[in-house]
Amino acid sequence: MLRLMLLRHAKSDRPPGVADLDRPLNPRGYRTAPLMGAYLAREGLYPDHAVVSPARRTRETWEPVRAALDAPEASFVRDIYEAPDSALLAVIRATPATATTLLMIGHNPGLQDISLRLVGSGLNSVRTRLSEGFPTGALAVIDFSTPRWSDVGPGLGRLDRFIAPRDLDAEEAA
Repeated sequence: MLRLMLLRHAKSDRPPGVADLDRPLNPRGYRTAPLMGAYLAREGLYPDHAVVSPARRTRETWEPVRAALDAPEASFVRDIYEAPDSALLAVIRATPATATTLLMIGHNPGLQDISLRLVGSGLNSVRTRLSEGFPTGALAVIDFSTPRWSDVGPGLGRLDRFIAPRDLDAEEAA
């Protein structure tokens, strides 16, 4: 079984005069990125391969996630930056055969589009929620019964879960 974890960067800032590629996280993003990393660790969602957009906001999301997971170094892949779902699928299909769990940290609308394209099964309520939006800091976990990343394709995935930082805030408040 292969597992794909798609994490949208945490909430970012839009400082005047700063290029899109260089936009940092905002205070909420700096708070929620470690929260998502802790969730991944608590749930045993450990990647054995990670690919991250080179944008500052994705790198700043990756660092506390990596620390929480004691994960291997990531590859920073230009093809993820503001990419359409077709480019993201190409990156996914190029994942090394030795990896069974891939973490991709990127941007919308690409992450939502590739999620919707790949998911063919899973709880209807969770799939509906994914179709309604992919908030900053959100995580989609998609499982495939295919043996190779090169075989991953439309409708072959099962949505295991879709979690947003606000879900974790609600858990902490309960």
